[in-house]
Amino acid sequence: MEKKWQIREAPAKKTKLLCEALKIHPALCKILVQRGVETFEQAKAYFRPELTHLHDPFLMKDMDRAVQRVIAAFENTENILVFGDYDVDGTTAVSCMYRFLQNIYTSGSIDFYIPHRYREGYGISKEGIDYAAAHDITLVIALDCGIKSIELIQYARTLGIDFIVCDHHLPDNELPPATAILNPKQEDCPYPYKELCGCGIGFKLICAISRRLSRNERECFEYLDLVATAIAADIVPITGENRVLAYYGVKKVNETPSPGIKALIELSGLKDAVMHINNLVFVIAPRINAAGRMDDARKAVQLFIEKDYEKAIQYAGMLHADNDDRKEADTSITEQALQLIEGDEILVKRKTTVVYQPHWHKGVVGIVASRLIEKYYRPTVVLTQSGTIVAGSARSVPGFNLYEAVHACREHLLGYGGHFAAAGMTLLPDQLEAFSSKFEEVVKARIDPELLIPVIDIDAEITFADITPVLYRIICQMEPFGPGNMRPVFVCRNISDTGYSRVVKEKHIKFSVQQNNTVVSGIGFNMADRMELLLSKNPVDIVFTIDENNWNGEKKLQLKVIDLKSCQTDEKVE
Repeated sequence: MEKKWQIREAPAKKTKLLCEALKIHPALCKILVQRGVETFEQAKAYFRPELTHLHDPFLMKDMDRAVQRVIAAFENTENILVFGDYDVDGTTAVSCMYRFLQNIYTSGSIDFYIPHRYREGYGISKEGIDYAAAHDITLVIALDCGIKSIELIQYARTLGIDFIVCDHHLPDNELPPATAILNPKQEDCPYPYKELCGCGIGFKLICAISRRLSRNERECFEYLDLVATAIAADIVPITGENRVLAYYGVKKVNETPSPGIKALIELSGLKDAVMHINNLVFVIAPRINAAGRMDDARKAVQLFIEKDYEKAIQYAGMLHADNDDRKEADTSITEQALQLIEGDEILVKRKTTVVYQPHWHKGVVGIVASRLIEKYYRPTVVLTQSGTIVAGSARSVPGFNLYEAVHACREHLLGYGGHFAAAGMTLLPDQLEAFSSKFEEVVKARIDPELLIPVIDIDAEITFADITPVLYRIICQMEPFGPGNMRPVFVCRNISDTGYSRVVKEKHIKFSVQQNNTVVSGIGFNMADRMELLLSKNPVDIVFTIDENNWNGEKKLQLKVIDLKSCQTDEKVE
């Protein structure tokens, strides 16, 4: 699939001033300016995050009310329920709060509740509230959910149950009747940083309670490995406060992880590796998510609250097995979906993908939708049978409002929900064809054709001669990477093959390329079909990140190639 390259720009004057202050490569200064780092002091805070940079938790609207209600529960020996979503953000948030409350509240009962993904669905559930009522619980702390649960929290009030809502999803105009709502995205919330995940907001509540009780704040930092895992998994910006929390969370993962994280690292085969946020995203988080996708997410919380490492290994083994099942279902369903599309010329030529098979596992249809976008870059819906109805997930391409498109098809749906980039829906089997046609019609009429071409954002142009250990060392100091602070992507021009590039394992290219007199090696995964371009002996432009290859104890810089093209001019973006 042809991809569009866009090179980001930055004001030349600001870049020059930062270069004079930092005395590092101009390309890195350009990237820093793009990311809002324009002065020496800002660079110092960026490269050397400090826990003292975290904001006062009491700046958050309702924080004082939330803390007062928790302390009142302590004083009145109330039973407290910690309630959270079944994904990584929810289960880590519940685990942090549960462990904290267990440590400081010994006179009453602490319990936790994770709704079942398929029996109860996302967010606060009636079953969860009824569970609380049956166990004489009078305070529920809801994490990573609750901001839209107006009727259910009202129902809880009739049963004498108060709610503290810690949520990061965008609030509606009407808010639930909770005792306190902690959500920086409320319009009248003065909290300086708006992009905390659910676990991050729960962490701020922990810090506030700890401070009010005059406890050592270092106790709160014991949960940072879980907070960093939530930040990594929930794809929130790695900027501001999230960057500080992720930085120290990854540090804790490497130095003193909790038994649960340590057990997952062990079973993932990374025991002796230096862990990066990338490992949390692609190795640890999928195992946590798999619990809720394939079975019951309660076991993820049981893993993270377990103090005994041998027992933690047992829970980690369950998550590991769930993840193996998830991968098998994911691979199998993706292959079947691709066969459905490729076997139908009409489906191939559409502006959308809508595929359905009644036996597909509901827990992976969202993942499969994302996989299909990698092949057919367009809004995608993957559906399966759920009881007597059809249910599924949709994913979009950047820039296209998927929720509005699904909303326009509502006459064919029983229910739907979601946001700009992802959605879920249910419908009757006899509405499948009508929904598919309507979705295609709506997207075709609304989508800008440019949005159907994948875009590679390039941070800066450099030369092979610029790729030095010093440059790489500074790039490493820019970690942790993630949205808002991605690993720098570079382009080099007028590159030629040395004659030693080759295809490995039938799918990948082991590059050996040169620019002027500098030769660099690299790897391009799933790029075997581009080998012909290299063999043509015509010069190419190459897009890549810089990596380190450790082979037989020898470390050597290499390119991780993203794309290559015949030499050309790219569009520039501010």
